[in-house]
Amino acid sequence: MKFWFRPLALVVAATLPAIAHAQDRLSVYAWAEYLPDDVLQAFTEETGVKVDYASFDSNEALYAKLKLLQTSKASESYDLIFPSSYMLSKMAREGMLQPLDKNKLPHFSQLDDSMLDKDFDPGNRYSMPYAFGSTAIAVNRDDLADAEVKSWQDLWDSRWQGQLMLTDDIRESFQMALLTLGYSANSREPAEIEAAYQKLVPLQDNVLLYNSDNPRMPYVTGETSLGLLWSDQAYKTQQDGIALEYVYPEEGAIFWVDSAAIPADARSVDAAHQFLDFLMRPEIAAQIIQELGIAVPNKGAKPLLPAEVATSPVLFPSSEVVGKGHFQDDLGDETLAIYEEYWVKLRSR
Repeated sequence: MKFWFRPLALVVAATLPAIAHAQDRLSVYAWAEYLPDDVLQAFTEETGVKVDYASFDSNEALYAKLKLLQTSKASESYDLIFPSSYMLSKMAREGMLQPLDKNKLPHFSQLDDSMLDKDFDPGNRYSMPYAFGSTAIAVNRDDLADAEVKSWQDLWDSRWQGQLMLTDDIRESFQMALLTLGYSANSREPAEIEAAYQKLVPLQDNVLLYNSDNPRMPYVTGETSLGLLWSDQAYKTQQDGIALEYVYPEEGAIFWVDSAAIPADARSVDAAHQFLDFLMRPEIAAQIIQELGIAVPNKGAKPLLPAEVATSPVLFPSSEVVGKGHFQDDLGDETLAIYEEYWVKLRSR
């Protein structure tokens, strides 16, 4: 998941995580623009716990940082992190997370059942689903009024040479290619992964840039008018008055769930649970949805939203669209290494 703005008053550089020595401080490592300033401030005012906020721009960066801190037994630590589904599963498998104490989370019952008990965390032993969304195709209709774009395959059209923006994400690029080839978006077959790489090679002629740090801004500035985008970023761009169409491809969009989890070496564990339960309050979840334009799986929040927000097909797609979609699975280290090898080759061309 996936946001671009850093709350300036609360950001700590990602390379210098805050040290959480006491329960009156909470060190959070999350996507940028993931937690509104006023929500953080309200939590501090209510509990006295100050939040130190650092941001990452990819699940791989999150994993690398946390692994380094835990294996080196550094004095720094994070108390709360927000990985996507496949990375959460990997971290849990490697003993990098600690189980949640549900007795300290009375608002857990507010969460949407459809986002609970997923394969990446059966029984939600380690995680609280915080946000969900999709990766699909964005088209600026002010610039491309008549362009017909219905599928991932349409991005390979030679008329888009040097014009596309793709997210800087291994899984999303390969999932897009795998789907055009008729393969599983979570393929573990080396031959299929290689075929996806070969499919992506000619697409590089169409790519203008990769961007996962600030992915909506190229559409806002007019640098690009077509490419990949996350649903939250598409919604915010639409709210800026840009005629951005968010197209769910015929092959199925890519869906993700970002969850909150507590690292195994967290120091302010009680404060982390306090904060998680605070986020699950319906009024807080509704505030987050409206301020950040992200979809939060909270049953009590949706009735509190304005109708135009609650019915947005970008934030809350139909069951049919979700049914055709492809959620990201944990592929295991051996398979992921194959993807990474081809990714390096692709990006070095």
